[in-house]
Amino acid sequence: MIFSFHPDAEIELNSAIDYYEEVQEDLGLEFANEVYQTIYRIIEYPYAWQLMTNHTRRCLTNRFPFGVIYQIAEDEIIIIAVMHLHKRPNYWNERVEIK
Repeated sequence: MIFSFHPDAEIELNSAIDYYEEVQEDLGLEFANEVYQTIYRIIEYPYAWQLMTNHTRRCLTNRFPFGVIYQIAEDEIIIIAVMHLHKRPNYWNERVEIK
């Protein structure tokens, strides 16, 4: 199974990497690795994670306060958001095509 990012999700990921890198050297890299490990868990068990809407799920990262919001489309995982857990909870809803 392959994965892709919604353009805004990719921007969120890169912004968070930059932020963590400013906080501490190599912390941005550690954050990126954590997000990608989370995506690989999603690919391995796409239906295992919490439903947010009928077609949207969330898998939490282990170390950082983030969730990866995604949808399953045939043989692809679409990353809708890389969401900080302390932001407004449903800001990403406008990005999903199938609710």
